[in-house]
Amino acid sequence: MIVRDALPEELAAIGDLRVAAYRAAGFLSGASRYAQTLWGLGADGKGEVLAAVEGAAVLGTAMLEFWPHGEPVVQGPEEAGIRALAVSPDAQGRGVGRTLLAAVTRRAAERGTSHLVLLTMPGMRAAQHLYTKAGFVRLPERDEYPRPGVELLAFGKQLAGA
Repeated sequence: MIVRDALPEELAAIGDLRVAAYRAAGFLSGASRYAQTLWGLGADGKGEVLAAVEGAAVLGTAMLEFWPHGEPVVQGPEEAGIRALAVSPDAQGRGVGRTLLAAVTRRAAERGTSHLVLLTMPGMRAAQHLYTKAGFVRLPERDEYPRPGVELLAFGKQLAGA
């Protein structure tokens, strides 16, 4: 498995993968308006979409956003945000998420980012465990409430050498 920049012709399949992964885990209902947003992330060129691939198969994806994109989570030029980390349901349990997280962290550090941030849903326990093991800490003061009844938990990590 390698992680590389997603190719433009892969973005639709990556959008499908994101939606399928979120739905399979119970984090996206069939009626959710967020499905369209999730599907289209990166198509506008305002973030870097990475793909974990094995042969011709895309196993997972993550997106990295830099200032001034990625608001409200990205709050300044020293920060970058991770969005839509998703692993195909068929590829889960193979270290794809861990590999993607390491790749986006490296990419952010290479771009001079000193603080990496992300938001996750409270029920995404496996993702939170992954983030904590990778050195991310909770930032409750930066939690977001995009609409009534929806809470997003903030995590952040200081990057060494940046």
